[in-house]
Amino acid sequence: MASEDFNPSDWKRLIRFLGDDPERPGLLETPDRVAKAWAAWTSGYGQNPAEILKVFEDGAEDYNELIVVRGIPVYSHCEHHLAPFFGMATVGYTPDGRIVGLSKLTRLVDCFSRRLQVQERLTMQIANALMTHLAPRSVGVVIRCRHMCMESRGIRTPGEETVTSALKGELHTNLGLRTEFLELARERA
Repeated sequence: MASEDFNPSDWKRLIRFLGDDPERPGLLETPDRVAKAWAAWTSGYGQNPAEILKVFEDGAEDYNELIVVRGIPVYSHCEHHLAPFFGMATVGYTPDGRIVGLSKLTRLVDCFSRRLQVQERLTMQIANALMTHLAPRSVGVVIRCRHMCMESRGIRTPGEETVTSALKGELHTNLGLRTEFLELARERA
């Protein structure tokens, strides 16, 4: 989706609906800015997870331990209120003869985050994409986020964090491996 797909007159109508004047000097360029912002915030719809996950076979055939990337930024928008939610993801997997470039895990999180989301589905989409396109022995995803729909409206509880997880393959069935992954994913103070 490109910013030109958004009609500035729609944003002007929204500004009027909110009770302001879209023709006042401080708001004149706002419709174009908002269109560009939403095009960036929803750019994940135009990305294909299969194309993101470039797989390597060279050097991975003997590696059978967890590979974990922590601290991956998550910036998304709640599909219920269009309010932002943000936090960090940890993504890990146990390869089965093939590995993926480490930056690709961050790109995969970003791809699914830049869509209207609920955190639970976001977590599962990342895990399922890795299982489908990489075919590892296991996949684990833990996401911790703050939701502005809870902090700035409704219950208004600042600082609460929602934690979701998805454990696939051996991480779902092997208690030792699960414990190791969750310890590696645990937030450090």
